[in-house]
Amino acid sequence: MTITGACREVIAKSEWLAIATTGPDGPHMVACWTRNVLALGIDGEEICLPVWRMDLTAANLARDPRVEILFVARDVRNSDGDGQGCTVNGVGTVQTSGPRADAVRERFPWARGVLVVKVEGARTHLP
Repeated sequence: MTITGACREVIAKSEWLAIATTGPDGPHMVACWTRNVLALGIDGEEICLPVWRMDLTAANLARDPRVEILFVARDVRNSDGDGQGCTVNGVGTVQTSGPRADAVRERFPWARGVLVVKVEGARTHLP
């Protein structure tokens, strides 16, 4: 699955994103600046995010790798006017060692690793 069209535009124009995982106590959410994701690049099939803490997110993904990421952009039009949302779902892992983690720490010295999400689907929210 690749991210294309309106979802690609929403991601490019969003300011921040929300990441949802599922743990033993239910849903858990964290956020990240979209500019950090864009700085690492999106190849359409994977999204990489620098990880600072996200300890509970990492623990949740170790149990259940499903993840959803919500992007929202006011500057992307929908059929009724301004504003569009896009949800990307996939499977994620937090990597704290290896070439990807090293590359992310080089770009973001504060990061302890990288969240790699293999994209399985992407959809906009409004027509």
